Amino acid sequence: MPPLFAPLFALVDCNSFYASCEKVFDPSLRDAPVVVLSNNDGCVIARSAEAKALGVAMGEPAFLREDFYARRGVRVFSSNFALYGDMSRRVMDVLAGACPDLEIYSIDEAFLRLDKLCGPLAGRDPAALCRELRARVLRWTGIPVSVGIGSTKTLAKAANRFAKKHPEHGGVFALPDGPAADQYLARIPVADVWGVGRKYAKLLEAHGRRTALDLKNAPDVWVRRAMTVRGLMTAWELRGRSCLPLEEAPAPRKSVLVSRCFGRPVRTFQELAEAVCAYAGRAAEKLRAEGGRAGAVLAFILTDPHKPDQPQHRASLTLTAPRPTSHTPELMALARSALSRIYKPGHTYKKAGVMLLDLEHGPARLSLLHPETPRDARNAALMAVLDAVNARHGRDALRPASAGLGRPWRMRQAHKSPRYTTAWDELVTARAG
Repeated sequence: MPPLFAPLFALVDCNSFYASCEKVFDPSLRDAPVVVLSNNDGCVIARSAEAKALGVAMGEPAFLREDFYARRGVRVFSSNFALYGDMSRRVMDVLAGACPDLEIYSIDEAFLRLDKLCGPLAGRDPAALCRELRARVLRWTGIPVSVGIGSTKTLAKAANRFAKKHPEHGGVFALPDGPAADQYLARIPVADVWGVGRKYAKLLEAHGRRTALDLKNAPDVWVRRAMTVRGLMTAWELRGRSCLPLEEAPAPRKSVLVSRCFGRPVRTFQELAEAVCAYAGRAAEKLRAEGGRAGAVLAFILTDPHKPDQPQHRASLTLTAPRPTSHTPELMALARSALSRIYKPGHTYKKAGVMLLDLEHGPARLSLLHPETPRDARNAALMAVLDAVNARHGRDALRPASAGLGRPWRMRQAHKSPRYTTAWDELVTARAG
């Protein structure tokens, strides 16, 4: 007998997410071209539909296009990840409220399992359900989304492409089952198939397999030999055979990385140390939020490779903690110690970063060499207070002095919008007309 609930997936993708977040709180941006820049106001990392229509390219250096932006009325914003992260949480909460079987795939994408809501017992049309869900997300968060529906996650991803690129579908597109899907798969370049990276795309194209339909129809033996089992699963998914279940609980991360380019050149050890300690503190905060501890700290620094006339230096060093910890001062001390061994006077540094490694989650492992002490409990309580204060009053409202006070090295954010949803002093202000 066929299964009562044949798999049915939907991929919900926020449209031009970073730019859409900026538009939610500023009515003057409703029909304006909007771009969001990378760290240090470098390159374009997000574009509204209006900016795309003007020919603004993803990744283009903003400083080369300032005159064009001014002439065409393009509104430019620095990255505001506190806002984007909170808006993502709100969107995901709306989706989870409507469909509990949810996998958060990225900050602006989520997979849903629809078969229990639209199966033979429910009697609901999947496309109609997703149109209702799309309208609810827009009404409750202000973020427009596109929804693709398919019998596998790979087909749902392909369907989302048509939902996003073809407005006549109203933001929701259900890919038909079986041979009826072939006309759509033939229009998708193989490089755009979910799970096919750049390397495999070149290999497939070299063998004359240029579309998703070509990969679907490729012999299993050849696909497995050329692309391993993972590639074979992608081909099976294109045929409607579900191989990739929802990952409802994300796997614990293996590392935590915090790195930034500096807003101006940094030459002194003191300023580098402040930056490295600040990044270690931010990484520790992320780690505690996941209930984890780090067994090692890697610090790295590098000069600007685009200035070959200056002395070049790139170095990193990993130091091991006596035992896994999430205590900010301990991690900062390790990062600063690593920096002191790799820093070279006389160089102008562009970027630094800290990575926490050898992570563990769950109950702490006991050690005879380093038993728990009352001081450990006090340290944990101190970190809990630190995190609570910063959660209530904004990031870095309370921080160790070693992370710097004025921070003249911090990255440029000349066009940053307010943190409308996470900072009390940056709430939207309504004025009488």
